[in-house]
Amino acid sequence: MSNHHRLRHFITSFAALLECEPGEAGIIRDGSSLLGELVAVDDWLPEAYAQPDPERYRQYLLHVDSAQRFSVVSFVWGPGQQTPVHDHTVWGLIGMLRGAEYTQPYRRQEGSLAPHGEPIQLLPGMVEAVSPNLDGYDDIHRVRNAYDDKVSISVHVYGANIGAVHRSVYQPDGTRKAFISGYSNTTLPNIWDLSLETKTA
Repeated sequence: MSNHHRLRHFITSFAALLECEPGEAGIIRDGSSLLGELVAVDDWLPEAYAQPDPERYRQYLLHVDSAQRFSVVSFVWGPGQQTPVHDHTVWGLIGMLRGAEYTQPYRRQEGSLAPHGEPIQLLPGMVEAVSPNLDGYDDIHRVRNAYDDKVSISVHVYGANIGAVHRSVYQPDGTRKAFISGYSNTTLPNIWDLSLETKTA
């Protein structure tokens, strides 16, 4: 796929949003609209960053801001794959691009963790948010592919270089284990080469 202009437009628009310093609530509100526009069309994600792994979900870095104010990641879920219960420690936006996934929020209750509410199903074009700082949002959840027989892909935007953030996974009793996720890829999509677009314009 060569429609790099969609991802490039999203990245430049999101950077412009952050330049306006709208605060976290504003980032989630306006950033959700931008991400919704990006995942409304499924013709731009390069195939190299849409490949599943038979053992576990993959987390491909698509872009990280030079000041590490935000990162954009494609999560590729093989059939039946899921995360452990985990946190983020920064705001995050999750946009569904392909397939579907379920997000189960968790909250602390009497010293342990328990599911909070029903699982949230995300379908293509939908956007969900997490935040450790704002009322009405949860930062701890478990995510799983809604399908046992096909791949699903979601696009995440976080308020940091999420692959380098110190975070935690949780046991049912609330016990925390520290982790840093890293990324599944060692190269980034080249969305900045405008030569072919200039030739066809």
